[in-house]
Amino acid sequence: MSKSFEELISKANQKTLKKVSVSNAQDEPVLQAVKAAKEQNIATAILVGDEAKIREIAASIDMDLTDFEIINEPDTEAAALKAVELVHNGKADILLKGLLETKTFLKSVLNKEVGLRTGKMLSHVCVFEIEGINRLLFFTDVAFNTYPTLADKVNIINNAVEVAHACGIECPKVAPLCAVETVNPKMQPTVDADNLTKMYEGGDFKGCQIYGPLSMDLAIDPEAAVHKGVTNPVAGHADILLFPNIDAGNITYKILVRTAKVKIGNVLVGTSAPVVLTSRSDDFETKLNSIALATVIAGSITD
Repeated sequence: MSKSFEELISKANQKTLKKVSVSNAQDEPVLQAVKAAKEQNIATAILVGDEAKIREIAASIDMDLTDFEIINEPDTEAAALKAVELVHNGKADILLKGLLETKTFLKSVLNKEVGLRTGKMLSHVCVFEIEGINRLLFFTDVAFNTYPTLADKVNIINNAVEVAHACGIECPKVAPLCAVETVNPKMQPTVDADNLTKMYEGGDFKGCQIYGPLSMDLAIDPEAAVHKGVTNPVAGHADILLFPNIDAGNITYKILVRTAKVKIGNVLVGTSAPVVLTSRSDDFETKLNSIALATVIAGSITD
């Protein structure tokens, strides 16, 4: 079981070398991440975008492009579509967002002809390594789905469980997070959490444990769980944190990123291949961690 990104990168090293299709690769942090991924034997890449700018940036970071395929496409939307098409046609295993807006990128991912649709619901998983916590935490969904219904939450959990399995967690513990740990009919997230728990108890979920509603402290802090008398195995030991909506998830995500000592990796799943969906403002380490995460997921499918 991977408990850190160092262990996750080591796990990625053990997989068959994957190829990343980079959409609009003319971005320094993206090229730094791709360079590091190749040097660490995590993945190689096809660079799609403005070739002149790609070569200019590569030269500035001392990146040897000899072993990288470059597809020159200066137009942002055309480059995005070409990068997706490479994955769709099996010429690459992973899609990586480069220097373009998320809405343009996702439009290509969802393209009816060459996109990565599978019929499954798409959802975002952010993996956190947080100083002081002895395991990776899987946040979902903090960036893609806005106000998921109960049915949506079932799909979001199943997607996150697949990611956790790929990272070596055989039976991840899932905590549907709420503001309180009791069911309140006036607070829909608590009702959903209770229903998800009952569905799990009825055998509707496989390969995981689910218990909620749980407040954040009861989900990740064993002492808080003991203090409040919550004895379920998930309490205090959750691996997957299911947020009730994008507001709660994204605010928590940004607070941690800006105030705590963390490492993160982001991936969009439910697609036919892992999609690395990071912010343009993310540093190269986050992008590298995300590539490693996507490599492990891709390897669990194909290796």
